[in-house]
Amino acid sequence: MTEIGSISPVPAPQRSHLAKRLSVLEAAAIVFCRDGFASASIELIAAEAQVSRQTIYNHYGDKEKLFVAVVKDMTERANAGIYTTLASFPDNPTDIEAELVEFAVRLARNCMCNRDCIALRKLIHAEGERYPELFAPWRQYGPERAWAAIAARFAKLHHAGHLNVDDPDIAARQFQALINADLYVGVILGEKPSEADLRAAAAAAVKTFLKAYGPAAATN
Repeated sequence: MTEIGSISPVPAPQRSHLAKRLSVLEAAAIVFCRDGFASASIELIAAEAQVSRQTIYNHYGDKEKLFVAVVKDMTERANAGIYTTLASFPDNPTDIEAELVEFAVRLARNCMCNRDCIALRKLIHAEGERYPELFAPWRQYGPERAWAAIAARFAKLHHAGHLNVDDPDIAARQFQALINADLYVGVILGEKPSEADLRAAAAAAVKTFLKAYGPAAATN
């Protein structure tokens, strides 16, 4: 019996099912990126997420399904950054080179160099050849959607006379590859590019891109 004036202990708040699910996804991403798919275990992920093994099995079934869920979640988060950045694409440029450079800086900073995109690339490099089927969500919802969205905008610039693009899909892939060319190695090794690095990479990429696809390219 509690004495008058004493304070009963307050029970620790219980995490909701959604909170546990998100905690498991976050923990699984950490463990899979750190240890790889083969070495990761449900026990390690449960410890990282501070949940029971049974909680993970209840939400995801097994390690393969959890890995697929992690890839899908990371892809969706990465896509959110891409689509937010696409909203600032220069649809009606007055200076196509300067405005594409600014867009390329934003694309590199917000998308190519963000945590989820970097983690996904590391996972794909480490596990893609051995477990290609586990990356189905990334193949379905990842870069191809981003390329298609950028390609559609390049097509509009072509019709408006700002670019000379025969195949917008190829141009979109090359645009992203050019931006990434000077940043990729450092980012994969854990370096964070400075604003000057981002701007230099963007400027070089756009200069090369416009040599191939600028309006003057039609007469070359």
